[in-house]
Amino acid sequence: MFEVVAIYAYQILFSISIFILISLGLAVIFGMMKVINLAHGEFIMLGALFCAQLAGAGVPLFLSIPLAGLIVGLVGIVGERLVIRYLYGRVLDTLLATWGMSLLIVGAVTTFFGPQTASTPQDLGNISLGTFSISVYSLLMILLAFALLAALYLVWRMTRAGLIVRTTMQNAAMAQALGIDTDRVFMLTFGFGAALAGLTGAILVPLFGASPTMGAFYIAKAFVTVIAGGPLPLTGTLAASSLFGMIDGAVAYLTTSVLGEISVLFVAILLLRFLPKGVTRGLKGRV
Repeated sequence: MFEVVAIYAYQILFSISIFILISLGLAVIFGMMKVINLAHGEFIMLGALFCAQLAGAGVPLFLSIPLAGLIVGLVGIVGERLVIRYLYGRVLDTLLATWGMSLLIVGAVTTFFGPQTASTPQDLGNISLGTFSISVYSLLMILLAFALLAALYLVWRMTRAGLIVRTTMQNAAMAQALGIDTDRVFMLTFGFGAALAGLTGAILVPLFGASPTMGAFYIAKAFVTVIAGGPLPLTGTLAASSLFGMIDGAVAYLTTSVLGEISVLFVAILLLRFLPKGVTRGLKGRV
């Protein structure tokens, strides 16, 4: 009985951590900046690909993961400087522009790296629970997901940089009048969101591999989570990730992963029907 409960709890926590990881970058770019970033999935894919390439070149995995996130953050800054900076406040235009960015990234990756799936081995071993076996790396991933969310929340709420970003996103004109370089803040915030997405891909690649089209698998889940979370991007991400993760983990454990994803979509539709402004609509603050 203990083994079943432990596996059941693990499956739920694993699903919640996936939702948290794939949504963090989008919570920054879409939830805070109001930029519909359809290239979010491709940023995740780039993180996974760069991590696989670095690990394949002999860089230790614990270094490859943050380095991949940093590289994707730089890619995001380049995209913001070349395209996104001219489209703030034009929601539909950012949708089209980031969709074009996603197509460009997929095409470039397929051309230069090929369509095959890349993988990164990890040798942390497994933990046995009777007839069940749990990857130690997946347990570390769960801890890392919650740690990243907590760290991001503290940075946004407790630091001067977080205050500047929140002020700029809420009222850019007022922030500029106070002497804040809003153009730089937008650039760095977009790059930070892209870096979080890249870090997610790097964290996930030892478990799921990397392929040019993998971003499409994550983008819908990320948007549903952030939108369902409501006006508080980080608090909402935690709330929506917990809800969807519990549903996905429970249903997938009892039936199949396909039915788990269908259940999440069904609940998301009901949630947005009865709570169109998200689960955090009645709370105060901006994080």
